[in-house]
Amino acid sequence: MTLLSVRGVTKRYGGLVAVNNVSFDVAAGELVGLIGPNGSGKTTLLNILSGLADPDAGEILLDGKPCQGLTPEKLAHRGMMRMFQLTRVFRRMNVIDNLLVAGRALGLKPGEALDRARSLISELRLDAVAALDAGQLSGGQMKLLEFGVCFMVPPRIALLDEPFAAVHPTMKEIMGGFIRSRHENGQTFLLVSHDMPVVVELCPRAICMNAGAVVIDAPTRAVLADARVIEAYLGGQAA
Repeated sequence: MTLLSVRGVTKRYGGLVAVNNVSFDVAAGELVGLIGPNGSGKTTLLNILSGLADPDAGEILLDGKPCQGLTPEKLAHRGMMRMFQLTRVFRRMNVIDNLLVAGRALGLKPGEALDRARSLISELRLDAVAALDAGQLSGGQMKLLEFGVCFMVPPRIALLDEPFAAVHPTMKEIMGGFIRSRHENGQTFLLVSHDMPVVVELCPRAICMNAGAVVIDAPTRAVLADARVIEAYLGGQAA
């Protein structure tokens, strides 16, 4: 069953076409990698999908219903959650309160939110820092906290923008395990990453963008072997 449909989405900034007639579907339960060189339009596309930018053309459907133009808050209530490349948490609020705020905002009752927060803190191995303000955490720990915020209420689809960038290998392993276990239980992901070994390991399918457009949408290993991807993304020549 198709969960997310992107149809002819285009975004212009003056004379720059940042996203150019992009179309693809994501089925419920898929884990799809979104790759491409810097400036290829990946983050702009995630901004459009998550309600931070409006498309100039095209249509976005979530569960078959149009959702372009909705605010991030309304999209979150419909099950579209976003992790950012630059982590966004409440730095002057402790770890558990960050999670409780997210849970309460999405409709959990106080007891439900507390139980859910404690479970995620344990799963993400944040027990030792649960009482610390988020601003005191390492970059990787803040990324893990943002995972927890996104999953206080399991989303219909999680949009992840470079979650592994500049993260300690131990934290990366925890993140990878979290994504893998959720995917095995039917969670849907769209994952932007430059970490090709992680994309190969986690994502059965990948979409490569270049210059705002989709170059190829296929099984991940086929994408990485494609001559256009090698030339545009890896900066080399196909053999």
